[in-house]
Amino acid sequence: MKIHNTKKGVIADINMIPLIDVALILLIIFMVITPFLVQNQIKVNLPKANTGSTEGSDEMPLKITIDKNYNVYVNSKKVYNLEKELILRLSKSNKKVVLIEADKTVPIEKVVKALDSAKKLGAGKIGISVQPEN
Repeated sequence: MKIHNTKKGVIADINMIPLIDVALILLIIFMVITPFLVQNQIKVNLPKANTGSTEGSDEMPLKITIDKNYNVYVNSKKVYNLEKELILRLSKSNKKVVLIEADKTVPIEKVVKALDSAKKLGAGKIGISVQPEN
């Protein structure tokens, strides 16, 4: 490699390959971490109940979350049309289990609308998430 040219002076090149490698590694790290950060940011104040089952099942439910501002999330992803998202997700699911988490300040009609949409679109099991009373 020529370092010095007598006619034009010093030849200086910046090697971009290490910079691109670092940028791609950072992109991959952020892509892996983002779902964990988003899942923890949806704050829902669940109602309390004396009864209820804390035992889990082997099937992963489709989580519908309604926060205090009436925003609807399906598996921690904000959706604007719940029925379209449920059609897409339930068609891919074998067990068709739906779990609804709604803030205790959300009107019951919003929860019933989500329950009705899930049942109409073929959900086999539907549950409502609550916090145990202690």
